[in-house]
Amino acid sequence: MKEINQQSLSGERALFGTHDAHISYCTFGDGESPLKESSDLVIDNCLFKWKYPLWYTKNVTITNSTLFEMARAGIWYVDNISVSDTVIEAPKNFRRARGISLKNVSFPNASETLWSCQDIEMNQVTAKGDYFAMNCKNVKAENFTLVGNYSFDGGENIEIRNSRMLSRDSFWNAENVTVYDSFISGEYLGWNSKNITLINCTIESLQGMCYIDNLVMKNCRLINTNLAFEYSQADVEIIGQVDSVFNPRGGIIKADRIGELIMDGRRVKLDQTKIEAGEIGKTSDRAQWERNEDSLRL
Repeated sequence: MKEINQQSLSGERALFGTHDAHISYCTFGDGESPLKESSDLVIDNCLFKWKYPLWYTKNVTITNSTLFEMARAGIWYVDNISVSDTVIEAPKNFRRARGISLKNVSFPNASETLWSCQDIEMNQVTAKGDYFAMNCKNVKAENFTLVGNYSFDGGENIEIRNSRMLSRDSFWNAENVTVYDSFISGEYLGWNSKNITLINCTIESLQGMCYIDNLVMKNCRLINTNLAFEYSQADVEIIGQVDSVFNPRGGIIKADRIGELIMDGRRVKLDQTKIEAGEIGKTSDRAQWERNEDSLRL
């Protein structure tokens, strides 16, 4: 294996087409695409300071390294890459890549990161930015922390464990998502999706879990959550209270208490949903805004 050690590299395609190399303690300065079309690389303790460092590469291992802000769009069209103990400050990283392993990686600017990728494993990853992991397939994440809206839009075959997500509109248009032992806070969780399963989770969501075909929730808590389950086909088991349930399409909803149950026979078939609650604060056939509109017409 070729050794490239403690070099300062700049200029267009500085190490273009490098194969079977160990690159250590190097700095990649100004100059696009320094490692484009390379393969079988072991990279450690390196600094990437300019755009597109790893395009069309294969079989890459990166440890203890940094991709600075201008290393944007840095890792595209890559097959088989492992990144650990690394900070990726640059946005728009990982696009149309496959075979991705991320361990102890920080994305402080994760805008439009991990798009249209597949076969992804994440452990101890933190990310801040909108549209994380859009259209990704075959994702496993554990000890994952995300602050950013519209995450996992259009994703398929996603499994998340022991994680914390502050993410409005997460899991939209997604399919086959299972989340275990996690916390999710964000409005409009899971809309227009199919096969969403939440187990031992705590959720906070305005109008969450709506328009879902086959929603399963087991041993979950819903805090500060109202107008839930609209037009969803659901099998839901809630510990404690859900503030309001609104026009589910069918299935069964179990909760210790439902603050308000809103079921409008004009919009859903009332006999298609079974409600089991220790207590229901009040029932109505209209949401509050519809009652306000009705009163204005009088």
